[in-house]
Amino acid sequence: MSANGEKSVTIGLLRDRMPGERRVALTPPDIRRLAHRATFLVERGAGIEAGFADAEYAAAGARVARIEELIARARVVVKISPPPLSLILRPGMLLVSLGGRDEAVASLLREKSVVHLGLERLPRITRAQSMDVLSSQASVAGYAAVLEGARHLDVMLPMFITAAGTIKPARMMALGAGVAGLQAIATARRLGAITHGFDVREAAREQVQSLGATFVAPEVSGVSGEAAGGYARDQSADEQHRLRRALAKHIATMRLVIATAQIPGRPAPILIDEETVAAMQPGAVIVDLAAESGGNCTLTRLDEIVAVRGVRILGPTNLPSAVATNASQLFSGNIRALLEHLIRSDGQLILDREDPITGALLADQLPALSPARVA
Repeated sequence: MSANGEKSVTIGLLRDRMPGERRVALTPPDIRRLAHRATFLVERGAGIEAGFADAEYAAAGARVARIEELIARARVVVKISPPPLSLILRPGMLLVSLGGRDEAVASLLREKSVVHLGLERLPRITRAQSMDVLSSQASVAGYAAVLEGARHLDVMLPMFITAAGTIKPARMMALGAGVAGLQAIATARRLGAITHGFDVREAAREQVQSLGATFVAPEVSGVSGEAAGGYARDQSADEQHRLRRALAKHIATMRLVIATAQIPGRPAPILIDEETVAAMQPGAVIVDLAAESGGNCTLTRLDEIVAVRGVRILGPTNLPSAVATNASQLFSGNIRALLEHLIRSDGQLILDREDPITGALLADQLPALSPARVA
């Protein structure tokens, strides 16, 4: 703390203004846990859409303020999505948000001399697991995708036995057995569907089977592999084509397909083409969670529902907002862990480029920054 008893760093929590965004980056319980390290300013109404009232933030030790005061006083600003072009941030501010792979965002923030800790740049190491917002939000998205898909299905997921007859359980498949895909399988299985999972990584087989699902392993020579960090490696156009044809016969038998396959920093691999969709049963539903990076299906359109021969293809880009309270709680827990890493117990903010977590977040933004900086 400083000589006058004030904490050394002031953190501002901004309300997200992106259309459809209902989450908030920090919740009152996590602010309470951080209150001994920092002073918190919370923009009025920041958490209301996620179910957290201003009075809860005040009770947690934050001060609810107008955005003008927050921008004028905060050293660190926290939010879910990148700021809009109209938001004036002070030079030297530290922004913690998503958008770490968006060059337009990076260019804007460089012009404003704002340092951006883009959360997508967090390294996949054990020490950073508690800070990994991509994983926590992917888990929420996998859950929400199944509910969204079920809402658009013409059939029920579970077996249904009545005096009028028996309804067979629906068949569901997750393309990609990462965090979102595994959560989708678990959710669909809890709802009574017959579940399947596919991934090019053979290591995913055990994870899919541990959930009680069938692992789909098309026999395609050379189409497999795992890149550094546990992600699937990028594939050639020929490999993707052969994989699509091998997967098509499996996808054709599914009522619900949750497509989650993505490669960081690259367009999503195409796993479902028009030929595959044409072979699916009318009334089947595809929920493409890779829509924002191009989509796993060639017919996917951002935030639209495309109907082709009775098959519905959904391209949602922000499913976690559908369950904003719990999604915010998980996101906030990740941000709290990150702030605990960056802010010492005495309230000093440390940006150390030699630290594997901080260094990855800073990337090449601060070429003139000394190895350690205390704000």
